[in-house]
Amino acid sequence: MMTAGAAGLPPIDLCAVSSIRLLACAHVTCDISWSWMSPKDKPLVWLHGEIKTPPFGQAARIEAGYLLRELQRGGTLSLPHSRPMPDVGARCHELRILDRGLAWRVLYRLDSDAIVLLAVFAKKSQQTPKAVLDACRRRLQEYDDA
Repeated sequence: MMTAGAAGLPPIDLCAVSSIRLLACAHVTCDISWSWMSPKDKPLVWLHGEIKTPPFGQAARIEAGYLLRELQRGGTLSLPHSRPMPDVGARCHELRILDRGLAWRVLYRLDSDAIVLLAVFAKKSQQTPKAVLDACRRRLQEYDDA
């Protein structure tokens, strides 16, 4: 099955990427981002949240996009851009984006077949809120069970 590509790009062969796990869980929805991807790139699976302007400023949105693209291509990130989040689960990390005095966080897990995005939020204290951690653990459990 072929879909039309973006302006100037070839169409995407969805049959070639059919091995990616799609969710059919009633409590979890996701979008898979395919645009401008090489067959070797991992897709982004959005379980919750989005990165758009507003509330992100344009520079912060571009930085987040660049960092996520690095992950898709198999790159590794470390401080100050990303740090492990073992309290959420194995292979879980947070992107750290500063934007006009706000500290944005994007919680994600590195799977062998995808980058699973768990939450996007503005961090207002030193510790990640318990409610965010609990929600991310629940989303991962539902995703893994689907």
